[in-house]
Amino acid sequence: MASMRARLVVLQILVISLLAVLAVRLWQVQVMRGPEFVEAATETRTRAVVVPAVRGQILDSAGRPLVRNRTALVVSVDRTRLVRLNDRGEAVLRRLSAVLKEPVAHLRQRLRSCGPGVTRPCWPGSPYQPIPIHDDVSTRQALQILERQEEFPGVTAEIQAVREYPWGSSAAQVLGYLQPITQQELDRRKGLGKGAFSGVDVMGRDGLESVYDEALRGTPGLRRVAVDRLGKAIGVEQQVAPVPGDTLITSIDAKVQHIVERALADAMKSAPRADGAAGVVLDPRNGRVLALASAPSYNPAIWTGGISEKEYTALLSGSKGKPLVSRAIKGEFAPGSTFKISSVAAMLRDGYPLNGKYDCPGSFMVGNRPFNNFRGIGLGVLTLHTALVKSCDTIFYRAAYEQWQRDGGIKPKPTAKEPMAAMARAFGFGTRTGIDLPGESSGRIPGRAWKEELWTATKDTSCKRAKTGYPEVEKESPSRAAFLKRLAYENCLEGNQWRAGDAANFSIGQGDVLVTPLQLASAYAALVTDGQVRSPRVGWALMRPDGKLVRRIEPPVRGKLPLSRKERVYIKNALSEVPSDGTAAGAFGGWPMDQVRIGGKTGTAEVYGKEDTAWFASFAPTNNPKFVVVVMISQGGMGGSSAAPAVRKIYEGIFGLGAQPAAPAQPGAAPVPARAALPDRRPATRLPLIKPDGTVGE
Repeated sequence: MASMRARLVVLQILVISLLAVLAVRLWQVQVMRGPEFVEAATETRTRAVVVPAVRGQILDSAGRPLVRNRTALVVSVDRTRLVRLNDRGEAVLRRLSAVLKEPVAHLRQRLRSCGPGVTRPCWPGSPYQPIPIHDDVSTRQALQILERQEEFPGVTAEIQAVREYPWGSSAAQVLGYLQPITQQELDRRKGLGKGAFSGVDVMGRDGLESVYDEALRGTPGLRRVAVDRLGKAIGVEQQVAPVPGDTLITSIDAKVQHIVERALADAMKSAPRADGAAGVVLDPRNGRVLALASAPSYNPAIWTGGISEKEYTALLSGSKGKPLVSRAIKGEFAPGSTFKISSVAAMLRDGYPLNGKYDCPGSFMVGNRPFNNFRGIGLGVLTLHTALVKSCDTIFYRAAYEQWQRDGGIKPKPTAKEPMAAMARAFGFGTRTGIDLPGESSGRIPGRAWKEELWTATKDTSCKRAKTGYPEVEKESPSRAAFLKRLAYENCLEGNQWRAGDAANFSIGQGDVLVTPLQLASAYAALVTDGQVRSPRVGWALMRPDGKLVRRIEPPVRGKLPLSRKERVYIKNALSEVPSDGTAAGAFGGWPMDQVRIGGKTGTAEVYGKEDTAWFASFAPTNNPKFVVVVMISQGGMGGSSAAPAVRKIYEGIFGLGAQPAAPAQPGAAPVPARAALPDRRPATRLPLIKPDGTVGE
């Protein structure tokens, strides 16, 4: 009996203890930590949704949209939520496949993260963001998903802005494209947490979209949505509206851009082996870019909604001409005789008389090797003016050889001047122009220091090849293999020497000289105007959607030519006769020079194993240049027969002379409310206002 009472007492104490513990715990939960759990419970009933801002448009100089937005119903999938399901989301994907009429395998591909060995389509963005898998579904399809959220956990369908390109492939490399922001980029953005970006956030990856990405993007908004246990939205608790991105107004004239691209396409058709082309139109008075074209091109809409492996490979394929690459700013080519403006300027700075007489024989001995004029034809005694008009090579060979000797020849003086290389750098060659586009190439201006650096870096390889030769090349071309082996032997022994032949080739834009079409256009713009070398700009101004001017974008001056006004005018006057009496006369036969006089210089650069690179660099009207037009045709042949006719077509379109190519249907121009905020807007960039003499009409 006593033991029974003892057990009951123990049991009572145990029950009382448990009740006491329970009471203490209830007090802690309800009183001490009550607010904490209330807040947590509230959070589980709300969902924070970052609302992406509408990306700013990109307009041409007349307000025509080059890039604009269209609204679309976009279906996105939260992959993280999907993989937490028992079947890792397989059932959801099957139901989604039935709604979207797209195979499950394709949906899985789009949900994969891009990486080594993963073919496209795949998701290049952050793995923690909802992944867009369809960028243009119907309202019916969207409602099927939204009204049955219990069957589609982690799947959303929202109206979003999608990029649209009214002019198709026009200016594709200038505009650039968009891709989702990656997790690494999210982590790198200082001061901004993950919540500052939406699940469909994108970044500019090339062109203007990349350079002006921050301004175009705007500021995202925030929406807190109340949801039930199935995840269905039942109300909006808080909403902060996004701020749209700025509108970028460019100096590009969409009509001129179309004219240039048509001219390049026609030129490539006329040159059977042509594998690429580039065209640049600048306003030389201020350095603004009116057109910047590269062929072949592509339609940037290909990136919208994800790109396939086949499409991506084609953009970078050499057999397709690498359409993703802009030859205008990234392509490096020997400039040929268009480079002689720099060589003439170097001669003048080195003391050669402006009005002197110079012999132009058919051949000139540079050391122990003859360097021939074009087709070995001598032109007699010429002025520098006529040497440019007729494009005499031997005058420049002689000057370069004499300068090389004065610098010490093979054994250079410590104070070697290298006049031609120094002048080329003053024109802006050998360095990036600084244009507001990414990935620009710097070109190459070789010299003694460059030759030494190259030899140091390649000596071991050259010496090895001098012994082993090129057996892989010999199978297809024994003569080329023998040439390469002999060259390797010479470079092994004395590849650091700046030889007389190097200097002679330099003087006519051959050898190791490389320039970009934009560099050449910038150099000509400086020569035919005020001598100032400007950094070209495509962007003109940034504006808010309400028309408020945010910022003007001015082309900075980055240098000045070391030439007097008299010397610049002398060279310009010589170039003004090239289309009428010189090497471009055939291309400009019948052109109304009395209405619009054009100046310029042809260039034909030899490329081993390929057809020549054709150039024509020009300006018009010659008395007061408003346009500088440069065209380059890779493997185009002679500059006067390939590039110059293309330039003529461009001027015909600009000035309204000759037959006009059919323009595409003009997309509706977006309004530019703050046009008055740009009082010095140049009407000369707008075709209908240009008279044949280059003056502005009504």
